[in-house]
Amino acid sequence: MKRHRTISLLLVTVLVFLPSAYADTKNLTMEGSMDIKITYPNEAVVGRVISISVLVENKGWEDKQDISFLFVSQDNTLTPLASNSIVIEKLSQGGSFGGKIDFKISEDANPGNSFLNVKYSQVLVANNENPHTPIYQDIAIPITIKEKPNITIYTKAPESIFSNAEFPIETQVISEDIDISDVSIKVIPPKDIEFRGETLHTFSTIQKDKPIEITSRIITPNKEVNTEYKLPFEIVVQYTDDQGETNVDSKIVSLVLRPRTFMELTTDGGIWIGSFFIAPYISLGTIIGIPAGAIVTLLIRKKTTKPKKRRTRTKSGA
Repeated sequence: MKRHRTISLLLVTVLVFLPSAYADTKNLTMEGSMDIKITYPNEAVVGRVISISVLVENKGWEDKQDISFLFVSQDNTLTPLASNSIVIEKLSQGGSFGGKIDFKISEDANPGNSFLNVKYSQVLVANNENPHTPIYQDIAIPITIKEKPNITIYTKAPESIFSNAEFPIETQVISEDIDISDVSIKVIPPKDIEFRGETLHTFSTIQKDKPIEITSRIITPNKEVNTEYKLPFEIVVQYTDDQGETNVDSKIVSLVLRPRTFMELTTDGGIWIGSFFIAPYISLGTIIGIPAGAIVTLLIRKKTTKPKKRRTRTKSGA
């Protein structure tokens, strides 16, 4: 079974890599200085397994006992793989405990917002001898359910290009939710555009949240254009997901090919002046200043040079 979906690409002059933020943490303090930290994914994919971790620290002066976390899905979207609770019999002053619980997202879960309710309870032991009445606290954990994993592509390219020149195009691929394998990224340019470098890139695996970056260079046609028009590029990403299914995603983006102005600055620091190109690693003085200076020097030397007098040698007689 193949799944097809469209990847959104961002074509800008500055590449902005969005920060990864796929996990949230709830920090709570209960009676008797019990600090609780619950870490959970803020997004989950249908059919996948997620983990929720809990860290409890007793920073109070008295012991606690019968500490428990009971997890209940609001709409049965999340099903625990084993027990749906974490129980701690006793936590002494200064002690801590960490644990986690795994849930599977139901195959028929509806995409959108879902809540996992956590009922927390504990018993404070006064003077470390006398148990108090249990206290309870309800905690809501919001999780956004997604139908498919996100594979996101960010691209960096000039807003417009012109003839008889080279331009860089950079691509970053991020798998936001899962590890993917057998990945191929293919760039299909228009027929009148060439590439310096590979148009097909392959990777055995791309780990979750680990961006892959590729760089190519566009070579525009030599023929000048009188009006601007768009050049469509197609980017095709094929990969195998964590369930062994093949996914093919594609998107067409366009670059504007326009007439070249008298002076153009390229993205790598070069300069076009008319039909003359100054490379970024050659200074303007090297190309213009030195030849002009050499000519002036020759003219000055020619004017100031005087003919040498011939020296007459006399013979000494005997």
